[in-house]
Amino acid sequence: MDKRLLHTPEGVRDIYGSELLLKLKLQQQLLMMLHEYGYQDIETPTIEFFDVFSSRIGTIPSNELYKFFDKEGNTLVLRPDFTPSIARCAAKYYMEDESPLRFCYCGNTFINNSDFQGRLKESTQIGAELINDDSCEADAEIILMMIEALKRAGLEEFQITVGNVEYFKGLCDEYAIEGEAELDLREMISNKNFFGASDIMDALSIPDENKEKILRINDLFGSIEKISLAKKDVRNERSLKALERLQKIYEIIKEKSLEGYLSFDLGVLSKYHYYTGIIVNAFTYGAGDAVIKGGRYDNLLSEFGKKAPAVGFAIVADRLVSVLRKYDHE
Repeated sequence: MDKRLLHTPEGVRDIYGSELLLKLKLQQQLLMMLHEYGYQDIETPTIEFFDVFSSRIGTIPSNELYKFFDKEGNTLVLRPDFTPSIARCAAKYYMEDESPLRFCYCGNTFINNSDFQGRLKESTQIGAELINDDSCEADAEIILMMIEALKRAGLEEFQITVGNVEYFKGLCDEYAIEGEAELDLREMISNKNFFGASDIMDALSIPDENKEKILRINDLFGSIEKISLAKKDVRNERSLKALERLQKIYEIIKEKSLEGYLSFDLGVLSKYHYYTGIIVNAFTYGAGDAVIKGGRYDNLLSEFGKKAPAVGFAIVADRLVSVLRKYDHE
């Protein structure tokens, strides 16, 4: 017998025994919690047309998609991200509905990461999307559900970092940084590559004073006081509105006495370019990356023909299970 037949490809794995029991229990608990918040189950296909996740949509790079062809020659992909799929679905079946739509889901995503990154290529996500609501209250609802989800999972020590991509976009507008240059600069800042960011701005002849303001974005991390500090650094209306929105969200969370779980990070810009407002991540001990990711995407549904604001998050179930198992062993 060929022993290679016993092994799985890089980036995927078998889950069984106590780990699988914990994962299934977690999925059940968290979906029940989302139902309590009024979110209804939705299921989209694992296989979608390539265009649902093309670069125009603003999801992951094409070279990280699992692509193949059907018998008619159409390019298909394994779903790498639930949000565009649910946006497509909402546009198709709820085109005329203008009332708030609340959907929740649980399923697997597939991303063809480089092997050296050490990340799973198939992972389970549990998430929620709130469509047709552009309010600060909707943003706060998403954050409150993230906090509740982690507490129900059994965690107490975690942090929700909140940023707003509109702050960065306002600076780019103010300094006439646009198109590919803006996207490249966004990627450099998101990766904390200050040298690369500086080179891009030098090529655009951005004055040193303005360049320093953009590079200081990554220093704007911490408590709500950082938002007040950021206000002193900008004059453009777009950035100021982004900061005011963060302050309003903070006040809503504070009313629930949960502000201790919040921190702010204006340098969080995300590789998902469809985000247009807040970007949220949840971190805890023992996880190398965020256990929950999300944000606001007010333009995504218009790509599918429905103009509607939206906000949501996805819990990376496998990563959260890994953290919970570490706690059990300690």
